Amino acid sequence: MPRPKKPASPFRYFNSSPEIIRLVVMMYVRFPLSLRNVEDLLAERGIDICHETVRHWWNRFGPLFAADVQRQRVSRMRGFRQWKWHLDEVYVKVGGELHYLWRAVDQEGEILESYVTKTRDKKAALRFMRKTLKRHGSPREITTDGLTSYKAAMRELGNSDKQEVGRWANNRVENSHLPFRRRERAMLRFRQMKSLQKFASVHANVHNHFNQDRHLIDRQTYKTNRSVALAEWQNLMA
Repeated sequence: MPRPKKPASPFRYFNSSPEIIRLVVMMYVRFPLSLRNVEDLLAERGIDICHETVRHWWNRFGPLFAADVQRQRVSRMRGFRQWKWHLDEVYVKVGGELHYLWRAVDQEGEILESYVTKTRDKKAALRFMRKTLKRHGSPREITTDGLTSYKAAMRELGNSDKQEVGRWANNRVENSHLPFRRRERAMLRFRQMKSLQKFASVHANVHNHFNQDRHLIDRQTYKTNRSVALAEWQNLMA
């Protein structure tokens, strides 16, 4: 019986080491840095690359790393059936026009899904919820704001009995927009809808991977969890 072929390495056509590529992608996506900020910080470490190389690497490897992170996390969390989801939408300007970034997080602040649309009507809400339910399964409870599109979409999906609406009940997902907003300002906004969708999805998975809830744990536990997250990142696509 022939031995199955090993998947080709995504780094095979690049002269730089995979460790440097992973470092560049992590710095650009995780922190509110511009392309030239990343170039300057790497120059201090003796790594000489152009800011356009940073752009190329993040566009090429960012989605690959994010997909690998998401695949591992979804497989671990899919069997957990006591989920409470929080759904919200926030406007983002793309080329001077308003678009809407829909986001779903669980009761611990884990970002489950990010989806960009031009409207926030029932049709858009339905597409967003179907995509989230297909990937993550059905939760025990879904918390939303007062937008009527959620109620109409959940009525069609047959889970309107799971909806909860409260004045401060949705603070969990409201706070999840803050890291993305800081990153958005550093990038000087977006020019295309597909670039917003791409970056929002990658940023959400990288944020999930390195978010250690440091305000809830002691210093030693935080350092241990941080080291584990960095070690796992260095082994992505290995």
